[in-house]
Amino acid sequence: MSLAVKVLIALVAGLGGGVLASSAGAGVAGPVADLLQPVGTIWVSAIRMAIIPLVVSSLLLGVGGAPDARTVGILGARGLAMFLAMLAVAALFSIAVGPLAFSALSIDPAAAEALRAGAAKAGASAVEGAKQLPGVGQWFVDLVPVNPIKAASDGALLPLIVFSIALGAALTKIAAERRAALLGVMDAVQSACLLVMRAVLLVAPVGVFALSFVLAARIGISAAGALATYMVVVSAATAAYCLLVIYPAASLFGGVPIMEFARAILPAQAVAFSARSSLAAFPAMLTAARGRLALSEPVVAFLLPLMITTFRVGAVLGQLIGAMFIAKLYGVPLGAAQYATLAVTSVATSFSVPGIPGGSIIMMVPVLLAVGLPAEGVGVLLAVDTIPDMFRTTSNVTADLAAAVILDRRRAA
Repeated sequence: MSLAVKVLIALVAGLGGGVLASSAGAGVAGPVADLLQPVGTIWVSAIRMAIIPLVVSSLLLGVGGAPDARTVGILGARGLAMFLAMLAVAALFSIAVGPLAFSALSIDPAAAEALRAGAAKAGASAVEGAKQLPGVGQWFVDLVPVNPIKAASDGALLPLIVFSIALGAALTKIAAERRAALLGVMDAVQSACLLVMRAVLLVAPVGVFALSFVLAARIGISAAGALATYMVVVSAATAAYCLLVIYPAASLFGGVPIMEFARAILPAQAVAFSARSSLAAFPAMLTAARGRLALSEPVVAFLLPLMITTFRVGAVLGQLIGAMFIAKLYGVPLGAAQYATLAVTSVATSFSVPGIPGGSIIMMVPVLLAVGLPAEGVGVLLAVDTIPDMFRTTSNVTADLAAAVILDRRRAA
């Protein structure tokens, strides 16, 4: 039995077992969830411990090992164009399905008032958190790390990526024998990290089962009413975007049959879905890229690490549909101009979503404010964000690998 099948079985078993435990009552679900939670946490931590050296070594090999910096620059420019195109399609997709999905939603005024009141405290916290996030100017300043070692210890991947790309580009300008020495060390680091990851992935079914069981045991099936509608719409929209847009794009423009692409990325999707972390899915993404998908090394070593920190179609889908729900909840009509503003703002903010749980929801604050919607509405969404976040993260990983497939084919053409 393949690892992909084992992981999928573990995911379904964990979710099913968690729901059953939840229906049996807190006396059953609580102790079992408490017992399994450390298992899932240790597994995710085992993945994360090698992420920093793996990303840095991959980038240095991908950039520094290129014939010249121009090759990497062209690949990066194509990647950015691809990201913007896929994000724009995600925004248009959301605008097409969101109003239609919410058109039949009728929210009782008393229930709406209760939701708005309950959101006030959480919303105030989210607004305060958004205020503490860097502005556009500061975001660009923070891209250049004063201390790359500190950036690594803080887990600030994007500044570390900028440093690694700059160092790799500089390596292409020095003598070949001197460059080979450092690249040889990086190759050994990458190989060792991949061996560690391979060992961790062998027990992926155990980690995925533990994570999904705890999640389902604590959430159960208690969501109802308007919030359940929101959860279903945003989750279904992200899943539909993957099935109707990303998979066909990988096949049509990347030359990979849909079923082959689906089988190749399934382990990475299962990790992303259960862990709610693109970073946690990165080793499985590398395995798929180098294995079944057989992508070229520049795409794998340079673009994939860049994608997992900057390219988030799930954030665009989630923010737009969330904003539409907030508009419905507060009775604020949206016109063509408001939809256009929401689309542009959500695409722009998706590049700066912090790598924290609920990060894309917190970054909805400027999106809501851009069209005059109350920022405290994010409190409603934060309360039920766990399940939508699972789907958003899975769509991020799916889009990353589809973009890699397409760019690899364009590079070879």
